[in-house]
Amino acid sequence: MNLFALSVVAAEKAAEQATDTALIEGAILLGVATLFVLFFRRLGLGAVLGYLIAGSLVGPYGFGLVGGGESKLAFAEIGIAFLLFLVGLELHPRRLWNMRRAIFGLGFTQVAITGLILSALIFLTLGFSWQAALALGLPLALSSTAQILPGLKNSGRINSPFGEKAFSVLLFQDLAIVPMITIIAVMSRAPADPSAPPGWMLALYTVAAIIGLVLAGRFILNPLLRLIGRYGERELFVVVGLLAVLASAALMHSLHLSTALGAFIAGVMLADSPYRHEIEADVEPFRLILLGLFFLAVGMVLDVNVVLADPLRVVGLAAALVVVKLTVLTLLVRAFGKSWKTALGLGLLLSQGGEFGFLLFTQAQQALLIAPDAASLFSAVVTLSMISTPFLMLFARNLEFAPDRDGADMDGPEHAPRGSALVIGYGRFGQTVAQMLHAVDCSVTLIDKKPSQIERSGRFDTKVYYGDGLRLDLLRRAGADDAKLIIYCIDDAAFDASTLRPIVEAFPQARVLARVFDRRQLIAIDGVGVSAAVREVFESSVALGLKALEELDVDPREIEDVEAAFRQLDETRLAAQIDEGDLTAGMDHRFKPGGGREADSVIETFRQRRRAAKAARDEDTAPA
Repeated sequence: MNLFALSVVAAEKAAEQATDTALIEGAILLGVATLFVLFFRRLGLGAVLGYLIAGSLVGPYGFGLVGGGESKLAFAEIGIAFLLFLVGLELHPRRLWNMRRAIFGLGFTQVAITGLILSALIFLTLGFSWQAALALGLPLALSSTAQILPGLKNSGRINSPFGEKAFSVLLFQDLAIVPMITIIAVMSRAPADPSAPPGWMLALYTVAAIIGLVLAGRFILNPLLRLIGRYGERELFVVVGLLAVLASAALMHSLHLSTALGAFIAGVMLADSPYRHEIEADVEPFRLILLGLFFLAVGMVLDVNVVLADPLRVVGLAAALVVVKLTVLTLLVRAFGKSWKTALGLGLLLSQGGEFGFLLFTQAQQALLIAPDAASLFSAVVTLSMISTPFLMLFARNLEFAPDRDGADMDGPEHAPRGSALVIGYGRFGQTVAQMLHAVDCSVTLIDKKPSQIERSGRFDTKVYYGDGLRLDLLRRAGADDAKLIIYCIDDAAFDASTLRPIVEAFPQARVLARVFDRRQLIAIDGVGVSAAVREVFESSVALGLKALEELDVDPREIEDVEAAFRQLDETRLAAQIDEGDLTAGMDHRFKPGGGREADSVIETFRQRRRAAKAARDEDTAPA
């Protein structure tokens, strides 16, 4: 009994000591990270470099203030899963399908060619066996998803052609982890692990897991979100968002697959959900904290002794890695038909080593393909290459293709004075709308998510605030609860009912107006409560058509009849298309070669009205 009591007391003391250690280490990490991130942001070098340096200083290879870098790195990799989940939320499945050529064309080519070139160079110059060279060279072909995607996402470039190319390469690199693990397992010199699945089974697991996640997203998560939305429980959106990320990551991890890939698929499955912006706003803080912890842990596992033992060798290898990847990527992107500027920009962006290299080096070490010293050496090389990325991007910022300035440096709409109207999107369309509101002294808050547009507007003494105006939390911070108008002037083909309905419901006191591209998009937002919508190409095309009639010397009164008849026909046809849900509906309500019964009757009605009005005027002016 005494022994049992003593063991319980010892366990309680150990648990209490572990808690104290965790709290102290957490305070040290966050404190040092805050100082270094502020310092490096001040220098314009970005937060990532601050986290890496802070981690290396407080870690076991620095001043030894915090230990357990490997365990913290494993935990912090959940931050990458959160990042990929948020990226997936912005990619509709059809967009992902449209990117398949870039993913499996450019992505595969980059990984294969870069990996083989690096393996050959390691084999020829460093004296490793060809198996060890392959186990080192292939992981070095991967880039840092955790370092690149946040910058693209914050700058609004993730959905641009430049951002899509970068993301396509990164996504294939994530997929390539499975075959790389298989290659290392095939070459392994260690005794076979009976619990480890063979490579062909890993491939089957991957396909089965993807299908399972797709089905779960469609038949479980989406109905669950609709139920939560009905009850309006805000905290449950946080729970479901975390559940989606952690459950998908846990499933993939249990199958020895990429946790980030699982989270990405879960995000794609929720991309069509009307509540995706709520989920994004709720998950984003977790992503920011865990990614910061990830880079702190990367800095902690950097073996400074390896660098100090032969600094020229380590720095030379890191520089060689960057140069090789920059050269290969630039030439490949150029071969895929992009300009030299775009190709060089992508090369600079993806030239560093990636965080998954640490995992694959560990796998190679356990397979007895490389020694622990080699794993430490190349882990240091990858870390130094990641440190070089902010400096490389300083050169890229002056070029046309460079990712825009980090939106985090720009004022958000919470800093704006409260306005009667919110104008979302300050391009050519939004500028005209805003000027007309200014003409009647209406107070306007301007919001845009493109830093380049915000900077350009600033040069004309116009204050535009940074943010995604489709997010409910951002609209609340901008004062949407008190606004009379919320006007969407954005050019977004994915702008539909699922996007607008939560906004209309959240701010019932405001009238929501929208710019749409064509009648398809107008039909797509019908019935959600939008007060008015304008097709951007409609009025300008009508104006040009009227100019064409003037050039043909058509009678001005006839031109008025044609315009009025055309507008009535278009309105009738649009109503029929909305009612039937079919673009071919109302085909008779249009002018066409040879005339049309409905169209001719409408214009004849206007002609009769004009003749009757003329006759009435003539009668009134006739002499008595």
